Amino acid sequence: MANALQQIIRDRLDREGWSYGEVARRGGIPRSTVHHLATAERVVRMPQPSTLEGLSKGLGLSLDTVRRAAAEACGIHVYAADAPPIEGAPADPEVDLLIASVQQLSADDRRHVAALVESLLGRDARRG
Repeated sequence: MANALQQIIRDRLDREGWSYGEVARRGGIPRSTVHHLATAERVVRMPQPSTLEGLSKGLGLSLDTVRRAAAEACGIHVYAADAPPIEGAPADPEVDLLIASVQQLSADDRRHVAALVESLLGRDARRG
């Protein structure tokens, strides 16, 4: 079964009749990157912001759509500030504060936070 990122890439290629090379050219990213993201069984790390931006441009999709699909493919849940609360889920002020605050960080600081979260999630998986 294709992961979320593979699915949006394949859907777009099929719908538009594009090749990996066409998406790469349109987005200014290497063809090998597009091919890897479209065919890799599992995305181990979140692609670099510049890769996501190029893929978004190449596919003609919003950056948010591509970013969410990439995050899902990596096993990361992305919260949307404007998403309705999950019914039955308790409110957590710490989570709300973290989500609201992360947008105020620089791009470099967000990468550090993302690396820390990935590290903590990996540590918890090794324990469990």
